[in-house]
Amino acid sequence: MQKSQRIILYLLILIAGASWVVISADTSGATTSGAIPAPQAGFAAPNFTLKTPDGTSYTLAELRGQAVLINLWATWCPPCRAEMPAIERMYQEYKDQGFIVLGLNMTYQDDPLKVAPFTQEYSLTFPILLDETGDVADIYQLRSLPTSLFIGRDGIIQEVIVGGPMSEALLRTRIEQILK
Repeated sequence: MQKSQRIILYLLILIAGASWVVISADTSGATTSGAIPAPQAGFAAPNFTLKTPDGTSYTLAELRGQAVLINLWATWCPPCRAEMPAIERMYQEYKDQGFIVLGLNMTYQDDPLKVAPFTQEYSLTFPILLDETGDVADIYQLRSLPTSLFIGRDGIIQEVIVGGPMSEALLRTRIEQILK
């Protein structure tokens, strides 16, 4: 084969390959449409079921259609304590619009006997769930307390905030975004 024929053959192969890439590319920008559960923005929030201290069960998947704030916290955590009053105020303000807060106490690294006094001290009315085994902390890849996840009505995580305390202004902005 002559040099000019090889160049033409290589160019045809190159054009065919480039054409295949263009034709088969996903132009929607979201190949999974957030359907794969992952604890990060743009993905479905991993499902879990936890109980409150009085034994009531909550399953995240059953809250689809509501805007959800998951707040992972512990009684010994100063930033957790600092942001609780603002979270409670926002819950009271937006709960009638389909907003719910799930306060997930990291009971496996906390004193379970301090949870009830903590909720009474801060007059918390949103559900407090107990992660007694650390399983939810594992699936949400908890690295620091507090950690908060803002989940849209479609079950997709809109934002993850690690650390705190969150200000009331930040909470209001994020809540209004997930209520849309």
